[in-house]
Amino acid sequence: MRRADRLFQIVLLLGRGRVVTARQMATELEVSERTVYRDITDLMAAGTPIDGEAGVGYRLRPGYQVPPLMFDGEELEALALGASMVRAWADAELARAAERVLAKVDAVLPDRLRGRWDKETLLAPDFFIPPQTVTGMPQLRKAIDERLMVHMAYAREDGTPSERVVWPLGLVFWGTKWTLAAWCELRGDFRTFRLDRIDVLELLPSQFPDMAGRRFKDYIARARGGEH
Repeated sequence: MRRADRLFQIVLLLGRGRVVTARQMATELEVSERTVYRDITDLMAAGTPIDGEAGVGYRLRPGYQVPPLMFDGEELEALALGASMVRAWADAELARAAERVLAKVDAVLPDRLRGRWDKETLLAPDFFIPPQTVTGMPQLRKAIDERLMVHMAYAREDGTPSERVVWPLGLVFWGTKWTLAAWCELRGDFRTFRLDRIDVLELLPSQFPDMAGRRFKDYIARARGGEH
C-alpha cells in the first residue's frame, strides 16, 4: 500500500466516531505500530484534527469532513458486484438505492474509470430468484429502524401455521435466503424466521425497548456460539 493510501485509510478508520488504538490500526493496515504513530504525527502536523495520544487511542474531531474518495479498478468492481447483489437479492427500494449509489460514484470518476461496472463480467443474476425471498423486507427494515413490534402469520418448516409477535432486530442474508433475527414474545427467546415463510405481516404501533441481552449483537453472539 502506498503511503498516501495508508494515510487516507487511517483518516477513514478514525472517522468512524469511536476511539481507535494504534494496535488496531496497525492490524487493519498490516504495518507496525511505530509506522502508525509516525503517520498519525504527520497527519496532525498537516492539520488533520485528530484527538488522542499514544497508549490510549485516537479519533477525528466531530464535524471533520473526509476528503473526496477516489477508487481503483478493483474497488470499483467490488462496488459493482455489491450493487448487483443488492439488485438481485434485496427489495426494490434497496435495489433503486444501489443504482443511485453507482450513478453518484460514476458522475465524479475520471473518464478512464467511468462505466467500469458496465463490463458485466461479475454478475449476480436475479432471473431465478422467487419473489417471496424478500417478503416484507421494506416493512421489516422500517420496523427494525423504528423498533416497532411486528405481528406475523408464519409457516413453520413442516408447514404448520403459527402466529407470533416479535421484536425485529436485524435481517441476515445466507446466500440464498433472507432471515429475520428477532426476539419472540411467545417463546421468550431469540428466534430466526425465513422471509419466504411469512404469510402475513403487520407493523404494530408499540415500540420494543433497547434492552441489554435482547439486541441484534446478542443474537449474533448466540449464533456464533453455536446455540439454536
